[in-house]
Amino acid sequence: MMGDCFICDKHAGIMKTAGSTIFEDDFISIGHIDGNGNPVYLGHLVIDLKRHAPGLGDMNPAEASAFGVAMSKVSRALMEVEKAEHIYSFVTGHAVPHLHMHIVPRYPGTPEKYWGPSAVYDWEEAPMRNISDVQSLCDRLKKYMDTHQHA
Repeated sequence: MMGDCFICDKHAGIMKTAGSTIFEDDFISIGHIDGNGNPVYLGHLVIDLKRHAPGLGDMNPAEASAFGVAMSKVSRALMEVEKAEHIYSFVTGHAVPHLHMHIVPRYPGTPEKYWGPSAVYDWEEAPMRNISDVQSLCDRLKKYMDTHQHA
């Protein structure tokens, strides 16, 4: 599906996004959301299914297992390394018909008014950061994921 799908293009190396790959195996890849050069919410990650498939129900058992384990591990990494107090996850929209799940941390001190996967962005003190901060976060999370493979 290269050329027709942003996520397929990303995995083929045709398209560059912010940060580096945090984790990858035969079935999935985890990276940071891209802001096209603009600041982004630090820790907003995306788990992509490598095979082009539109939704959760389209995964085979091996993909589903890898996806579920990756969700748990990267959520734990955000909690341990970045001290996130809660992790939101969601699959939404139809703009990109290739399965990808958003993982959004909520950090301590976030007022309850801004609790929610999109609401955290509205907080005036939300950790909106640049590409170098995103890369540093990716490096920290990758190190954790690499050293806690069986956690």
